[in-house]
Amino acid sequence: MGLITVVFFVALVVGAPVALAIGFAGFTFFLTSNVMPLSIGVQKIATVSQSFPLLAVPFFVFAGHLLNESAITDRLFKFSNVSVAWMAGGLAQVAIILSTLMGGVSGSAVADAAMEARVLGPQMIARGYTRGYASAVIALSSLITATIPPSIGLILYGYVGNVSIGRLFMAGIVPGLLMMVFLMVAAYLVARRRNYVVEGAQRPTVRAFGHAAWDAKWALLFPVLLILSIRGGLFTPSEVGAFAVVYALLVGRFAHRVMTWDAVKRAIDYTISDIGLIMLIILMSGMIGFAIIFLQLPQHISGWLLGSLSDPRAIVAVILISLFVAGLFFESTILVLLLTPIFVPVVQKAGVDPVHFGILMMTIVTLGSMTPPVGVAMYTVCGLLDTRLEDYIRESLPFFLAIFLLVALLLFVPQLVLFLPNWTFG
Repeated sequence: MGLITVVFFVALVVGAPVALAIGFAGFTFFLTSNVMPLSIGVQKIATVSQSFPLLAVPFFVFAGHLLNESAITDRLFKFSNVSVAWMAGGLAQVAIILSTLMGGVSGSAVADAAMEARVLGPQMIARGYTRGYASAVIALSSLITATIPPSIGLILYGYVGNVSIGRLFMAGIVPGLLMMVFLMVAAYLVARRRNYVVEGAQRPTVRAFGHAAWDAKWALLFPVLLILSIRGGLFTPSEVGAFAVVYALLVGRFAHRVMTWDAVKRAIDYTISDIGLIMLIILMSGMIGFAIIFLQLPQHISGWLLGSLSDPRAIVAVILISLFVAGLFFESTILVLLLTPIFVPVVQKAGVDPVHFGILMMTIVTLGSMTPPVGVAMYTVCGLLDTRLEDYIRESLPFFLAIFLLVALLLFVPQLVLFLPNWTFG
């Protein structure tokens, strides 16, 4: 395993794309193995591509882009603005609410952060919010998409770890909503101290709130329909992805009347680019996954952790810390594909529900997109809003504290994660 790791890091250092670095490392295992012919490695790549559950990924990516072309974002923004703009730090609260709602549409933290940076960022700066505060709120609120269904990360985790995607979707709802509340409280406390208040702002009337909700009804209904269709047995998670595509097309064409052929072509272009990147990483990781199992790495790590720690929560805490450190340097998709086969058997042996661990893992590894030195969402938002990195880091500390407090709460009170999937699936 040491040689595989060295090849992987050397490939990254010399500038190879991540997918190729993973592929080089995987082929190294088969080239140096005395018992595994290289043809098995090629077969593992082909085997990964034949997975039916994996169809959910391209379907949901396509659905997300179609929904963005269906004017749903504008309606969700208006609903969020009416709901919370009157509070201290009103636009920051709008960003957090919008991330929660967009999590049920796009499933991508980086896409959500980029969209909000363009829509909300200039407004926040024009109304006196510091660039660092605006960037921190927008970037870190996109973390909510890590658990709110249909999270692409949860689909990959369920596929690689052989965990029910339906249960993962249900388990992500409460943590996602709690993340929203924790971040809103942090934004409110900072805004009150700095007097980030919109003058003359008033609580919305029932009529105004109802009108905004009705205008955004098709977007608000989307995640509800996904959950109900999976729970009711109408669709599998893969099939519900296809339903999401059809739903997005119908809403854009007949409900909002904005979907044109040019809009569909734009969505297809974006989808092909995203799927090509994701699928190439997934295919190359098939060889590494086989090597991890063949070398019995989960058993070795499990023996070390269980031998030195007896409390399951302590074991999970150690794993989460290591995932956070890894997330500083690697994108969340890579970590899910490479580390899920290692850690899921470990936590199961320790007596931890893999659904509970999956929600914690996705939250921590996605957080890497908002942290230096390689945070994609962080650099995207800071670049769009012309924010200095040191300002972003300083202003993000209250939000990081809120996130770590929530992760600790979810770790020590697992029923917050599990009661909904247990109630719906038994």
